[in-house]
Amino acid sequence: MSDEHGTGTGEDVHGGVQPVGMQRKGLFGAADSGDTSGFGGLVQATPLGAEVVSTSEPLGGYFDEILAALRELLGEDVVRAVVVDRGELTIYIAPDRTEDVCRVMRDDESLRFELCNSVSGVDYPDRRNRLHVVYHLTSMTYRRRVRLETAVGLDNPVVHSVTSVYPTADWQERETWDMFGVVFEGHPHLTRILMPDDWEGHPQRKDYPLGGIAVEYKGAHIPPPDERRSYK
Repeated sequence: MSDEHGTGTGEDVHGGVQPVGMQRKGLFGAADSGDTSGFGGLVQATPLGAEVVSTSEPLGGYFDEILAALRELLGEDVVRAVVVDRGELTIYIAPDRTEDVCRVMRDDESLRFELCNSVSGVDYPDRRNRLHVVYHLTSMTYRRRVRLETAVGLDNPVVHSVTSVYPTADWQERETWDMFGVVFEGHPHLTRILMPDDWEGHPQRKDYPLGGIAVEYKGAHIPPPDERRSYK
């Protein structure tokens, strides 16, 4: 996030001050195989997601109303950071507060975010708390949208489940567990949903191999990217 959208402190609210000025090559993160996608040539001066810089308040519009309601109902410390970028609001919260925050977002008369559109994972391997969980909420009453985000490290990848608030999050949390390895505490049946039950690893982590993995289907095998057919 550039300084024009915030204070420019460079402080990571999820895991200490992050290095700035490093280089990240490629798009997918894996470096143990070739690449025929063309994205391997990308170079970013600062790793994507290397820092979260809070936007200065007041934010304007209904964004300030949402923050004021959350702080009044759940305390000042419920919001770890807030970012406004391209007209969208992202509120960063602690992983053990997701259920509380979502319940207030759904039930409070001034908020009424009745719909959880999606729950998804993101992996920022250059950060200490690299696994992020993102919730997109919609208020059909007030025609508003907001994004909630939290982050955990590999040493304790636990986030409170929001299935008791938004039942539609059931399969979405299972997919996030399956692909990224985030454990949703309180989920009624947290099992893999895309990969076989005995599959090792989580395929959408950035350090997961891109190919060369045996597939449990008629002895099939996925070759590394540099051995596949190129359509260039």
